[in-house]
Amino acid sequence: MPRLLVLAATFLAVAADWPQFLGPTRDSVSPETMSPWKDPPKALWRQPVGDAHSSPVVANGVVYAFFKPTGKDADALAAFDAKTGEKKWEKSYDREKFSPPYGVGPRGTPAVDGGKVYTLGNTGVLACWDAKTGDVAWKVDTLKEFNAKNLFFGVSTSPTVVGDIVVVMVGGKGAGIVAFDKATGKVAWKATDDPASYASPLHLSRGKDTRLVFLTGSHLREMLANGKQLWAVPFKDRLNESSTTPVKAGDLIVGSSVTAGSIAVKPGEKPTAVWKDPALTCYFSTPVVVGPHLYMINGAATLLNPAITLRCVEAATGKVLWSKEKVGKYHAALVRTGDDKLLMLDDEGNLMLLQPDPAGYKELSRAKVCGPTWAHPALSDGRVYVRDEKELICLQVAE
Repeated sequence: MPRLLVLAATFLAVAADWPQFLGPTRDSVSPETMSPWKDPPKALWRQPVGDAHSSPVVANGVVYAFFKPTGKDADALAAFDAKTGEKKWEKSYDREKFSPPYGVGPRGTPAVDGGKVYTLGNTGVLACWDAKTGDVAWKVDTLKEFNAKNLFFGVSTSPTVVGDIVVVMVGGKGAGIVAFDKATGKVAWKATDDPASYASPLHLSRGKDTRLVFLTGSHLREMLANGKQLWAVPFKDRLNESSTTPVKAGDLIVGSSVTAGSIAVKPGEKPTAVWKDPALTCYFSTPVVVGPHLYMINGAATLLNPAITLRCVEAATGKVLWSKEKVGKYHAALVRTGDDKLLMLDDEGNLMLLQPDPAGYKELSRAKVCGPTWAHPALSDGRVYVRDEKELICLQVAE
């Protein structure tokens, strides 16, 4: 029988909020450091939540969960005290009935900014909530507003707040990407004819320029936050099911698809594809950069014996250095810690701490922490927040 490895961790770095999908910098990186414990992490509290693949977010001592309330065609947002789990409020609004396969709740993750919480439900309703009271300040039915069609599994992109705007993919004609004034919900700009994908954009700052990199339904593209298009390369998934956020690896931008594999582009007026590999397919899991290497969860959309593989890839060349097969079925979320370890949560609810090493797979510890999940964990103030099909759970990983 294999030796059971269990996980906990000590956080030494300054605590930081986890206010949006993939963390404060939208790249699955946390400043908090971790080291293995001998005992599993303790669940400080648990709270029941409705159906969703949306991930928890943490800001100013509050955890927010976005879900479909039981028995209602609605989008709901609830706020919990991050330390105690006490529910502060739960509010909802009605929306159209939508029953896609693999979960009827929202897939996009909230973004917290300036005392507001921004959500995008699976029927395309973008909403701005008051972070303290849950009151809805404004909402826009983006699909109706821009005559766009919903995706097979429902709208899944996560809102991205940049300065005074909140940006989402919509997929309408002339409105592939739309920015809204975050205070009023009025359209700030719209651009491209690109169909939407399930992915969320990467937010970059270069000097005075704030930029966004999108994996749309047809292109990998970079834009200024004012809507000006900088470059684009065709990159189309034949199933249009890709959900990965693009990543910056050195001077390259890497995009990954569920059927087209991965592409590394050197940005510029004439963007150059430095490497492509159709075998490096990513379904739900966004790759994570550690030094000169990419750590990727590769797998495809298949119903027959689904399995995913963790790979270490040389970011500059696309060369695969090693592979660890069967680390989950469809999904495993990766987070890079402040001391360059990797936290991995698989879709069966196993949490692992890994030591990245181009020489091979090194697992430091493991523990079963929740039920089946496709949601990304959130790290904040020595705690890991996870959600499965039934509960939001706070795990204590620091003394």
